[in-house]
Amino acid sequence: MPNFKVEFYGKEDGTFPAEDFILKQPPKMRARIYQYIRFLEIKGNELREPYSKYLRDGIFELRTQQGNDMARVLYFFVVGRKVILTNGFIKKAPKTPNDQIELAKKYRADYERRQE
Repeated sequence: MPNFKVEFYGKEDGTFPAEDFILKQPPKMRARIYQYIRFLEIKGNELREPYSKYLRDGIFELRTQQGNDMARVLYFFVVGRKVILTNGFIKKAPKTPNDQIELAKKYRADYERRQE
């Protein structure tokens, strides 16, 4: 039984950036990402590398690799054992791009604003 509830962040326009990213991936990569999301449901904040890594400012990345492709899905935790997946990208550089982290922070701020 999962210990954490994983949800996709939804923008006010009804789109779900992380889910949209995952659905655009090839079948094997998509399956691997969903497998790692399941690990996140079970382990939550105890999930560590190579599956998950803390980036900064409360933002984490789910780290998946299929062949030479590396996909990242960014997320944050919410009180009540909830995880919100914000956005995803294919990693091409050694470090996670700052603009992707900032986008996740922007989505988190929007999520929190709408939860009040």
